[in-house]
Amino acid sequence: MRAVITGGAGFLGSHLCELFLDKGWDVLCIDSLVTGSDSNVAHLIPRAGFRIVRQDVSKYIDVPGPVEAVLHFASPASPPDYLKLPIQTLKVGALGSHNALGLALTKKAKFLLASTSECYGDPEVSPQPESYWGHVNPIGPRGVYDEAKRFAEAITMAYHRYHGLDTRIVRIFNTYGPRMRLNDGRALPNFLYQALTGQQITVYGDGKQTRSFCYVSDLIDGIYRLLESNEHEPVNIGNPHEITILEFAERVRSLVGSAAPIVFRPLPQDDPKQRCPDITKARRILKWEPKIGLEQGLRLTYEYFRDKVSATTRAT
Repeated sequence: MRAVITGGAGFLGSHLCELFLDKGWDVLCIDSLVTGSDSNVAHLIPRAGFRIVRQDVSKYIDVPGPVEAVLHFASPASPPDYLKLPIQTLKVGALGSHNALGLALTKKAKFLLASTSECYGDPEVSPQPESYWGHVNPIGPRGVYDEAKRFAEAITMAYHRYHGLDTRIVRIFNTYGPRMRLNDGRALPNFLYQALTGQQITVYGDGKQTRSFCYVSDLIDGIYRLLESNEHEPVNIGNPHEITILEFAERVRSLVGSAAPIVFRPLPQDDPKQRCPDITKARRILKWEPKIGLEQGLRLTYEYFRDKVSATTRAT
């Protein structure tokens, strides 16, 4: 069995590559390394059955030989990345998805799309079930990511309905864990990096907006279960434990033992005020729910960030 994973050198993609190898698959990782990193998959390169190709999937995907599964994870995912790379984000959501679907169709392979809770926008319903259509500003600055993923879902369902392609769609909620980039703009990397380096901890808005954080191993397990299922419509995968951003910042500061003050900055445009998955469908269809609590997940992530910051400090 052979899987092609686009964006395989990214945070989530690299964990997915590792899981597939552990389950006996061969893995072809395709990544342009715009936001991914060779270091995320360096430990996989010596393993039999693993190969990495540097390639922009928005331009083309050419894979000789048989393929049983295509998993499309290529895309900038943090707000600073997609705000800095708006055209590339739209292209990988549209052209990249089209190319990845075309590969799956040619190879008669399963296709799994990495979609996002951002499809719900700034929701008026909480928690968000898959049946909720969302509250998205299509022309706002965040629209480049939200609409790229919404288009990707639409073309995936079109390939399923028109071509009979065997497709899956996972809507990923906030996920954290080792291999996130230092200070990548999302809440946890920012808080940990700032706390570890003695900086002020930045909270946007009043900090009362909520998020739900899922540890990466739980997410990857849910994605694999979805691939093995027969469900073609979107499925939420995330942790339904909701926490305010301010409380989350205080938890990180306490974990690190930092005395750095928390400072408040203006809330970015269209930033969601609530984000919490309804995982009823995942529980029913996939028999899945998260196992790693926030305390354990934060400790594991902190250890990774502490070592990473220490190595970066020594290098400079």
